Amino acid sequence: MDFVLEISQRIQLWLRQLRAEISKTEHLYMMLVALVIGLLGGLCAVGFRQLIHFGQLVAWWHSSYTVDYIRSLPWWWKVITPTLGGLVVGMITYYFAREAKGHGVPEVMEAVSLHGGRMRPRVVVAKMLASGVCIASGGSVGREGPIVQICSALGSTIGQWLRISQRRLRTLVGCGAAAGIAATFNAPVAGALFAVEIILGDFGVSQFSPIVISSVAATVVGRRFLGDFPAFEVPAYSLVSPKELIVYSVLGLLAGIAAVLFIKALYGLEDLFDRIRLYQPLKTALGGMLVGLIAIGFPEIFGIGYETIDVALRGDMIWHLLIILMVLKILAVSVTIGSGGSGGIFAPSLFIGAMMGGAVGAVANMIWPGSIAGPGAYALVGMAAVVGASTHAPITAILIVFELTSEYKIILPLMISCILATLLATRLKKGSIYTLKLLRRGVDIHKGQSLNVLRELKVERVMRRDIVTVSADTPLMSIVSQFVKHPSNSIFVVDSDHHLRGLITLDEMRQILADPQSLKHLVIAQDLMIENGFPVFHPNDNLADVMKRLGSHSFVVPVVDNGRIVGGIWPEDVFNSYNSEIFKREMATSMASTLTSALPMEAVPVAGDVAVVEIPVPTRFHGKTIAELDIRKRFGVSVVMVKHRSDKGEESVSSVVVADTVLHAGDFILVMGSRDNLSRLESGR
Repeated sequence: MDFVLEISQRIQLWLRQLRAEISKTEHLYMMLVALVIGLLGGLCAVGFRQLIHFGQLVAWWHSSYTVDYIRSLPWWWKVITPTLGGLVVGMITYYFAREAKGHGVPEVMEAVSLHGGRMRPRVVVAKMLASGVCIASGGSVGREGPIVQICSALGSTIGQWLRISQRRLRTLVGCGAAAGIAATFNAPVAGALFAVEIILGDFGVSQFSPIVISSVAATVVGRRFLGDFPAFEVPAYSLVSPKELIVYSVLGLLAGIAAVLFIKALYGLEDLFDRIRLYQPLKTALGGMLVGLIAIGFPEIFGIGYETIDVALRGDMIWHLLIILMVLKILAVSVTIGSGGSGGIFAPSLFIGAMMGGAVGAVANMIWPGSIAGPGAYALVGMAAVVGASTHAPITAILIVFELTSEYKIILPLMISCILATLLATRLKKGSIYTLKLLRRGVDIHKGQSLNVLRELKVERVMRRDIVTVSADTPLMSIVSQFVKHPSNSIFVVDSDHHLRGLITLDEMRQILADPQSLKHLVIAQDLMIENGFPVFHPNDNLADVMKRLGSHSFVVPVVDNGRIVGGIWPEDVFNSYNSEIFKREMATSMASTLTSALPMEAVPVAGDVAVVEIPVPTRFHGKTIAELDIRKRFGVSVVMVKHRSDKGEESVSSVVVADTVLHAGDFILVMGSRDNLSRLESGR
């Protein structure tokens, strides 16, 4: 037994040394890790497909899942199966991982933007099971969004296990996303572009190179198990006449409108289901039942819908049926996702685009018979246009369809339709189908993750309570005296119960004093105060909202609780907090990859009397969260980073510290503050 233990320890030591040597060459290290993520991501994509196939076999009792077979089943089967599937999906997401609910990509974007790329490992299993059951039982969703979230969570898990920095971890999340798209569509270039355009929003070479490696590796795995053929049966394409470009332009505009309607329907029904007070799994089951009722007459809306897309690409559907299926698909997807189902919106966007494009092509052929391309060509371009407009990612949409066709002649119509559709959609609707979900939570990733760090800080942390208040009948000269005595540039006017009635700014006061004629009519505070037009905040508001709402206001603004004024916010305090948080995160990112199990370091000077020191977590802090301890308020220092140590001696670094971070015995914290405050923290005073 001792011999086995010794061998195990030697192997672990050798692996640590090997990892340390490889990590010295950052570029090579990232390439090797990206390769592993690509291979595993490809296997996950293949496994996810097999899971869906097995689920369909169980749910529908047939090895060949086709529209004709579903149409032949009794109506009650089409209703009961998605209802039970919805119930199972609701149970998985409600009890196991809430992140598995919905279409997945926004959660990945939020993890990259706000959490340094950290995702819970359980998401891999939860999303695979929830989305697999949802799609197999007839949920009107796609498999691309889930596989992106699954592979991204896989990349994040591997990166956390390797204890790499946030910058690298975000790249590995992108590697996972690229691997999922590449293996699903057999499109390595589109997979890489999807990751950098949608997930990361960064085309830097240091990020792009590992993503390309991961995308190629996943494509190789996908081709090995699924075959080297495109996802759709694409018709032969040719640009018959230049006047077709007019039709493609019209198609682009219509696709932009369809994408906006899709986005509004999706989030509108999500809000509707949120207002229904019902146990969440039952709510998801209700959504499944509604989709089943739609499928009684139109089984094409069940599941991913690739078979119906192939029919549209062949031009074998009449135009009015195409329009009906487009409308019903928008409704079915919105019900599935809105009720709490799990699945992607990428394939539904392709479905909607194919139906719309096919309808436009069919009508155009009736107007100019024989002189333009068939409806299938327009269905193909419509797919890319709706995807580009709904995701605000036209480059990815163009590349996916281009890789599906391998036909250069289609590039010009693709570019015209996709760009017009995207321009119109961005004009009509702020936020894509992915980012709108985050915007509704108050997260704007396009403003950079730097602004979002303030979402974790509350107004009560920066507001000052030493404000000046006066009553509405305070004489003018007393107000002037208050401005002289106190440094604030705002005086708040309150009533007898200390409720805010308005404010008086120093700038306004200067203008009044410069005009002696106006003084004749101004006697008391009520004559001077501003009653509206300035922001009012609550102690629990976050500083990100404060930063946005402050705008050009340079005066102190009030903080009100239950109508009574409790403090004021100095704009410079908000900016100082912002700079402090950015400094902390940049420091944490640069140090997370270099921390080892060495002894606690000596204090490192930062600026002036401010220093950074790593100390063991005091016993009195064990088992408590950062919010419960309120270290910043009690000791005047900031926790920059936490280094956890498991019972087995393994270490992990939390380079982004949030309010619910729990401190345990054996942990170390990296704290920043003045030397006196750091000494107080260490001594426990």
